[in-house]
Amino acid sequence: MQFTVEYPISAAGHDPAVASGAGVLEIVRAAEQCGYDAIAFTEHPAPSRKWLDAGGHATFDAIAALGFCAAATERIRLMTYLLVLPYHNPLAAAKALGTVDVLSGGRVTVVAGTGYLRSEFRALGVDFDERNALFDEAAEVLRGVWSTTPYAYRGRHFEAGGVAQVPPPVQAGGPPLWIGGNSALARRRAARHQGWSPMMVSDEVARTARTPALASVAELARLVGSVRESAVELRGAGARVEVQVQTPEGSWPVDGGSVERHRDHLGQLAQAGVTSFVLRLPGSSVGAAVEALRRYADTFGL
Repeated sequence: MQFTVEYPISAAGHDPAVASGAGVLEIVRAAEQCGYDAIAFTEHPAPSRKWLDAGGHATFDAIAALGFCAAATERIRLMTYLLVLPYHNPLAAAKALGTVDVLSGGRVTVVAGTGYLRSEFRALGVDFDERNALFDEAAEVLRGVWSTTPYAYRGRHFEAGGVAQVPPPVQAGGPPLWIGGNSALARRRAARHQGWSPMMVSDEVARTARTPALASVAELARLVGSVRESAVELRGAGARVEVQVQTPEGSWPVDGGSVERHRDHLGQLAQAGVTSFVLRLPGSSVGAAVEALRRYADTFGL
């Protein structure tokens, strides 16, 4: 099992120091030193005040934040978790992500989703009803421009002729692309790419994020199996699909939980085929986040 740290700027009521350059450096360096596998940032470039007041959360620009972390680290992977692909021109996104991949020595992983906030789509001038078509075209363009030079594409929303990304990403074919979301469509996309990143969350959170609920590890195991079977059908016997999951147990320390229960939870996820677990830190202070990283790593043997 690998462990991804979701940066705690998304924690409710986070200390302003968590959103400072010094705070980011201290937390991401601690994550690397403690043996975590990835540091992750999500994006909400234009959230509404209504959404924030109703339980939404602060964000950085994910790609800019990963570039900042790249210069301060040597090993830990740099993850968008997740990038809302329909918000972006895919050629511009490919250049930005590819640049971080080059400057980090090939450490970028892209977890991407379609997005769910209508008001944010409206603010960005993106057609909410076209988000799935935009996503699929953008994913195709990312893979194409990262692996083919010169690259040409003509779709419903994007067109390019003779494009070359120079310098190219360090990772062959570009950074891995994992698909976020619980839906059947997300799973079909994941089978075509390198990973799937579902959420085991409450019905309320699932409704807010416009994704189906996923309530049990047994159901997760069944879906992981179907994604991997589809990947083999689509991409051949050597096809591999990483599976990264967020669960209620990811908020550490878990209220009322125990080390034994959490260890058992991780074991069940591993048996279900999960390869990466998302850890969510307290944002009450930089020190609290760092201490949680160290205690979790010591307790669970990272």
